[in-house]
Amino acid sequence: MIGRLNGIVDTIDEDWAIIDVGGVGYQLSCSGRTLRGLGAVGETTRVHVETFIRDDRIVLYGFADQAERGCFRLLMTVQGVGARTALAILSVLTPDELTQAVVAQDKAAVSRANGVGARVAQRVVTELKDRMGDIGLGPGAALQADAGGATVDGADDADAVSALVNLGYGRSEAYGAVVAARRVLGDGADASGLIRAGLKELAQ
Repeated sequence: MIGRLNGIVDTIDEDWAIIDVGGVGYQLSCSGRTLRGLGAVGETTRVHVETFIRDDRIVLYGFADQAERGCFRLLMTVQGVGARTALAILSVLTPDELTQAVVAQDKAAVSRANGVGARVAQRVVTELKDRMGDIGLGPGAALQADAGGATVDGADDADAVSALVNLGYGRSEAYGAVVAARRVLGDGADASGLIRAGLKELAQ
């Protein structure tokens, strides 16, 4: 089982790369994010790997970090999401952005991925809602923890998110701004206060 490779970038293509490790070239299917972070051909790189053993071959998937690999594993548990779809999602959303999209139930953010329709995007945000905290992601995971509290799920919060969305902001970024505003203002803030503070957050 291959879990990580340290080697030299040999080839980078549209959705895969070859990493030379001691003269052996390992071909990895990767997200666009990982491919962009590999470095130039000839440079040394490090890639986290998920190994799939098929009947007739071994397939390797490469990731920029363990958080991305963790998201890949979770995405693969969603009905209708295969490896290609999971990599497409991770090409447009970082692990933190995916976590925030799931917490905010923002299927539009997920459906930005190539080949991901509204139905699959809905499954992703629905089926992963209670599971994204299983991987350590930083701000996105903290956002999910906050989202479990009554102060984030209240009517004022929902109204503030809705208002920011109506002003043209994406649901995920609106949700994140309201969570940040709630942290600053505390439990006593009403919707109008959250909207004002949220707009300040979004303007930064």
